[in-house]
Amino acid sequence: MSKVNPLHDEMKKRYEDMMTSLQHDDTDPYALAFHVMPPTGWLNDPNGACQVDGVYHLYYQYSPYDALGGLKYWGHYTSTDLVHFKDEGLALLPDQPYDLHGVYSGSAFVEGEEIHYFYTGNVKHLGEHDYITSGREQNTVHAVSYDGGMTIEKKRVVMDSNAYPSFLSNHIRDPKVRKVDDQYFMVLGARDLKSQGLVVMYRSDNLTDWTYHGSFLGPLEGMGYMWECPDFFSLNDQEVLILSPQGLAEDGLQYQNVYQSGYYIGDVDWENVTFDPKSDFIELDRGFDFYAPQTFEDESGRRVMWAWMGLPDAEYQNPVDHGWQHAMTLPRVLTVENQNLIQRPHPNYQQLRQNEEQRVVNITEGAYEYFTGKVAELHCTFDTVTQLEISIRKDVSLSYDTTTQLLTLALGASGHGRGQRQIKLEKLSELQLFLDRSSLEVFVNDGAYVMTTRMYLEPTEDKVEVTGELQGIIYHWLLDK
Repeated sequence: MSKVNPLHDEMKKRYEDMMTSLQHDDTDPYALAFHVMPPTGWLNDPNGACQVDGVYHLYYQYSPYDALGGLKYWGHYTSTDLVHFKDEGLALLPDQPYDLHGVYSGSAFVEGEEIHYFYTGNVKHLGEHDYITSGREQNTVHAVSYDGGMTIEKKRVVMDSNAYPSFLSNHIRDPKVRKVDDQYFMVLGARDLKSQGLVVMYRSDNLTDWTYHGSFLGPLEGMGYMWECPDFFSLNDQEVLILSPQGLAEDGLQYQNVYQSGYYIGDVDWENVTFDPKSDFIELDRGFDFYAPQTFEDESGRRVMWAWMGLPDAEYQNPVDHGWQHAMTLPRVLTVENQNLIQRPHPNYQQLRQNEEQRVVNITEGAYEYFTGKVAELHCTFDTVTQLEISIRKDVSLSYDTTTQLLTLALGASGHGRGQRQIKLEKLSELQLFLDRSSLEVFVNDGAYVMTTRMYLEPTEDKVEVTGELQGIIYHWLLDK
């Protein structure tokens, strides 16, 4: 590839020269301890997640030269345990006419000894365009790795911008491929000319020649103008469709972020290749920072999900003084239980646990328990809860009141514009909190709900205080690689 594309070599050398001269910054109080973050610059969507020959691959949207975003590459991390990651540098570069304004999101499909990647090549034309109905190409590109994911060779454009149906706008992206029997199926997120979101379906016999088959789902009334990052799979004998719609109206405590990510559980008619939802659209995360999730099946048969711990176009901010922005969530294991998609932290993280402390607590009014540690896990199981407040380093609180039945996550100045998110719960039985230096993930009632947020607390503070009226058991660990 490099022999026929000098631009690729030049772009890669520029990046490698930058990384060689990059100085390690050990003064950054917000650098994450156990979450994937970019070496420098900007990170967003997880891409191409897979496991091959025992090695996990996480590719990701990456703008290495600007922490505020810019031209998109694919960065690449590998891991053998989902805890310790190795930076493998750039995997895909915007170096072809069909992707010169960005290697946008896509996925990996493992077939024998090869990994097939499908991604969106973004091109924006000069001139007077709205880049919705004119001026933009979003080409679906096929690439292959023959060496277990370490190098990727671009093959061909399998659908260019002129091949999509005429009723669609210029926004068609984020391919995800699945094989059922001897057929390959590809979903793409799309926006039609009436500004309605939908998931469109293509079929293939060979991963090279793709035929448009129709709408897999949508448009649906009230479900927004663009559906990004679709993902579809079978789990516990249920069909699941994940998507990230843009343009949903706020509905009580739901859909309070600028954009959402969520799922439907339903049935697939494989003769007509359409999805029939049997559930409402349910948000995957009720916090402030979660978008563009992508799943893969690992070699033990678990369905694992990563997501971008961030959001596009959010009003709240992240400090970028140290030259980077955004991170990935913890990898989560998915199951379907009682027609709900349950998310639990991948169990491999438990090797990080240090200094286990167990307390049987009976907290009454005016009493409290406190723990210390900026990088820690707190696992609470409750026999009874009348009131609860967990105060994290004086500026973030997680509270529950049986009278209102509201679980509330609230941030003060450390939220940089993040305020409050709430979940209605008839009963609170369990909380599992993961505290990193600038992030918090809260798993509620054994993964029935999750709340994720970035937070930028005073570096000198490290206390977590539990107050209220409750009985139960609290486990506390420091987390350390």
